[in-house]
Amino acid sequence: MRVVCLPGDGIGPEVTAAAVRVLAELPLELELEERLFGGAAIRAVGDPLPAETLAACAAADAVLLGAAGDPAFDGAEVRPEQGLVRLRRELDVYANLRPAQREEVHLLVVRELVGGLYYGARGTRDDGTVFDTMEYRPEQVERVARRAFELARERRGRVTSVDKANMLATSRLWREVVEQVGVDYADVELDYLLVDTAALQLVLAPGRFDVVLTENTFGDILSDVAAAVTGGLGLAASASLGDSRPGLFEPVHGSAPDIAGQGIANPAAMLRSAALMLRHGLDEPEQAQVLEDAVEAAVLAAPTPDVGGSATTASFVDAALDALRSRKGTAI
Repeated sequence: MRVVCLPGDGIGPEVTAAAVRVLAELPLELELEERLFGGAAIRAVGDPLPAETLAACAAADAVLLGAAGDPAFDGAEVRPEQGLVRLRRELDVYANLRPAQREEVHLLVVRELVGGLYYGARGTRDDGTVFDTMEYRPEQVERVARRAFELARERRGRVTSVDKANMLATSRLWREVVEQVGVDYADVELDYLLVDTAALQLVLAPGRFDVVLTENTFGDILSDVAAAVTGGLGLAASASLGDSRPGLFEPVHGSAPDIAGQGIANPAAMLRSAALMLRHGLDEPEQAQVLEDAVEAAVLAAPTPDVGGSATTASFVDAALDALRSRKGTAI
């Protein structure tokens, strides 16, 4: 199984190296290939997503990404984040899965990833007005809705569709299509929330949610809220899936340039993203569970500063490896 690793910017190379180190401990035949991406690629070749990198990703079984973002390019015409937007579009990974779990909370945000405000028409008019357009086609909504309902069937059987149907035409289309898809899933409970109410409920009563289905911009924001109420961005992983390989797997956190190079970045989100890669991208659910369990053990044994501990990136990885090696007679 061929995995392309895109370390990217800031703490990206540090957490990617942590994932590579832990994956090497699992009994899997993985071919890991590192490619330029993000700010590092801009510096090297002037493009955050070089053609060679894109070709390698398209030919891979999965893509594991560290982080995109470099303050040196803030406001520049060419920015690292543009590479990420292009990569998602080129791979057509339309369903972004962002699990959030803590005690009684066990929810999954399913975010449409390649449409909406981030991909609509944009520009500047002669009078100086700047505009970004939110656009959705019915088929874009339908395919991500079906993915959410299928996932709900494997969980607690409930989908909450989040929109702003009282104000936005795109949200009214969203609700109409989700309603139509829901007819095919009579065994899954469906309800709707406006995005402002959903944000409030995620803070006050996150345990009420199972699968949260929403469009790109709302999902970007709500998934960070969900991460905050379940431990923070340092623990939050994501999987971006299309209808075929490769999927794109990355931590939710950014490049965190303020702590880059200090050896204190929390690798938990990246390791959880690697577990999502094993589960959803490489059809290795048993090894995914082994890795998830090891990460949980490390979170308790070696918390990093962002979650109130003092462990380094390396000592967190050591704790995860200790947990892996202590599993005698298991799948590993």
